[in-house]
Amino acid sequence: MNLHSPYLRAPFAFAMVAAAVAFSGCAATEVAIEHKDLKVETKMSATVFLDVENRTAKTIFVDLKNTSDKEMDVRPLIESRLVSAGYSIVPNAQDAFYILQGNILQVGTADPSALQSALGAGFGGPVAGMAIGGVIGMNSHSMMGGYNGAAIGGLVGGAGELIAGSLVKNVTFSMITDLQIMERTPEAVSQTVNSNLQQGTGTQVVQTSASTRNRRKYQTRIVSTANQVNLKFETALPVLQEQLAKSIAGIF
Repeated sequence: MNLHSPYLRAPFAFAMVAAAVAFSGCAATEVAIEHKDLKVETKMSATVFLDVENRTAKTIFVDLKNTSDKEMDVRPLIESRLVSAGYSIVPNAQDAFYILQGNILQVGTADPSALQSALGAGFGGPVAGMAIGGVIGMNSHSMMGGYNGAAIGGLVGGAGELIAGSLVKNVTFSMITDLQIMERTPEAVSQTVNSNLQQGTGTQVVQTSASTRNRRKYQTRIVSTANQVNLKFETALPVLQEQLAKSIAGIF
């Protein structure tokens, strides 16, 4: 049989399109089933162990910043959990046994591999390449085995992507927060800070400062994620905020 015959080419092409559309529907269904339930995870880049022997008061000063592009106020949730754990929130840092400082760096759609890199970078590390589209796509060339060139491949791929992309999206939202905790200590703690500052493209300024305080410092990064098919930001945000508050309160 001559598959390149003009009498057979069109029916074969339509058969391949139909197969691709069916396969696309199956792939979309599989993804929809696998990610139908909301999955929430929270991870820390480093474990924080506070000194429980020298604790003289359960007082905390909370200073939370948000440098992401999303408007939110998660501080009441954090303070509520801390109060439930028996801590008192104080308005003056000097009066607090613990000083809790945090900065929300990123909130939005995320690439899982980029999230892992951000977590591994730890406190103060880079946060880049987070956003993704989240659309389930099709590879028309692998479906067709390269038969009949770009015309059929483009038609098949377009049909597959249209169906899968319009109906099923596997979406992951994330919240990345850098956290610093300072606790009062009976002994003096010496600290040296080295900073490398860029002045334009050809000059680097190195700064060194030393200080002695009665506070020990801990730093970590918290990455919270929410994943579900067709997940909306309005649904994910309260969950991410609650997970962040739970993780921070769990340190104390």
